Amino acid sequence: MSQFFQIHPDNPQLRLIKQSAQIIHGGGIVALPTDSCYALVCHLDDKGAVERLRRIRGVDDKHHLTLLCRDLSEIAQYARVDNRQYRMLKAATPGPFTFILEATKEVPRRLSHPSRKTIGLRVPENTIAHALLDELGQPLIGTTLILPEEDDPLTDPDEIRDKLERQVELVIDGGACHLEPTTVIDLTDAEPVLVRQGRGDASMFGL
Repeated sequence: MSQFFQIHPDNPQLRLIKQSAQIIHGGGIVALPTDSCYALVCHLDDKGAVERLRRIRGVDDKHHLTLLCRDLSEIAQYARVDNRQYRMLKAATPGPFTFILEATKEVPRRLSHPSRKTIGLRVPENTIAHALLDELGQPLIGTTLILPEEDDPLTDPDEIRDKLERQVELVIDGGACHLEPTTVIDLTDAEPVLVRQGRGDASMFGL
């Protein structure tokens, strides 16, 4: 049975943030609110938790998981970013965008795309997510909370609890989230490529 924390969306209770971090350090999977929709997240270095996360989502290793980072400097630790890419990232972070970039050696090989060696990265504009990332001191690995055979993400924490209480260790109730996932933009080529239109406005990239 999963735990259920009601955390204030603007002033997160530090005690609950610390408990959430302990659950993640212990190998737990957490349903977390973001600036788009809810995400499933776990510890970057926990192979077993990452495999469970993929099973819950019904995706294989060719599906890009996303590193949720605190800021641009953290992104640059896990992805190769040139000046052109940096300017684009700076204009759009924090915000509801996921960027596909070439992974550095800091990213475990099992987390990057097996043939392209790329990784998805984002800086969410959500107070709860940032508080948890600050407490952990490193990125979280995550994916949009869309269940197998479903087209739309789960956005209501009570519904998430009902459907996943035996599959995840913690559901964080930070209020209802948006219905749209992040906009995904591939920055590995000379020009940005729109992979998925979501909540973020892709026109700022000329797309």
